[in-house]
Amino acid sequence: MLQRLVREPDFAVLSRAVGEWYHYYQVAPDEKTTDFLCASALAFFHDGYRTSDDIATLLIGTHIGEVATRVNARSSSAVH
Repeated sequence: MLQRLVREPDFAVLSRAVGEWYHYYQVAPDEKTTDFLCASALAFFHDGYRTSDDIATLLIGTHIGEVATRVNARSSSAVH
């Protein structure tokens, strides 16, 4: 599957979105959580979301707090 290349300005959008997730949940950044959130933000980007606000909203709504970023954590869909 051919995916759109991510340009440098796009990385700024993804970075801001991840930063907003940390700010919203008042969680200190760590490498494992950041890797997870960046991968998720990139997936949203490839799904067509292009603004940091849109991607941040999706991250905040999909990954509820730090525990949701852990590999073996239940997904938000499993909780509802």
